[in-house]
Amino acid sequence: MSDKLKNKVAVITGGNSGIGLATARLFASEGAKVAITGRNELTLKTAETQIGHDALSVKADVLDLKSIDLAYKEIHDKLGKFDILVINAGVFKGLPLADFTEELFDEISDINFKGAFFSVQKALPYLKDGSSVVLTSSTVNETGMATASAYSATKAALRSLARGFSADLLERGIRVNVLSPGPIETPIFDRLGMPQENVDGMKEYLASSVPVKRMGTAEEMAKGFLFLASDDSSYMLGGEIVLDGGFGQI
Repeated sequence: MSDKLKNKVAVITGGNSGIGLATARLFASEGAKVAITGRNELTLKTAETQIGHDALSVKADVLDLKSIDLAYKEIHDKLGKFDILVINAGVFKGLPLADFTEELFDEISDINFKGAFFSVQKALPYLKDGSSVVLTSSTVNETGMATASAYSATKAALRSLARGFSADLLERGIRVNVLSPGPIETPIFDRLGMPQENVDGMKEYLASSVPVKRMGTAEEMAKGFLFLASDDSSYMLGGEIVLDGGFGQI
């Protein structure tokens, strides 16, 4: 590897599976001191082993703002101030508009939007000046998708936050950018609570909808995060990289 992140402290929320885990592994291989957070202690420990390189895992739930404070303090005490913050914790749940409940709406918005907002705000005392913050949005932040209106809206909100946060943090030289994946093969599909044949059908439909006729991989997304986290993107501020196989473009 090229050691693009040598001796950098990188914190990744939702780093215990899928895109977050792939990004943590790549960052560690590029020389970063990696810390991941997540809600599931078992998967955190498994991920810590998979990442290697003395990675640190800390339990935190974005629905519990106090737990974010405690997690950041622990990471800072063990690794020092942060050079990189990747906000990847999120959830996808969809239902037809007529069936949507207030409880489901609150869950999606509290995790994807409110959780991301305060995950950045609460990191400010620990972020170095000149650091890089990356928010995980989605290609659906600019498109309409049946059953996913609430989810899509939270991802559009993150695209807006990157611009607002960048303006707020200009004096500190902190860059805030967005990576927007398209349909990606991750464990999130196994958490939808649907029969396996329905999950397989959804994956086939999504793959057929992508111009390149396949879903993306978590490892492909990790390369995008590496660009945004490293000095390679030093002239990028409040911007967005879309990695979606043309899903939202063609």
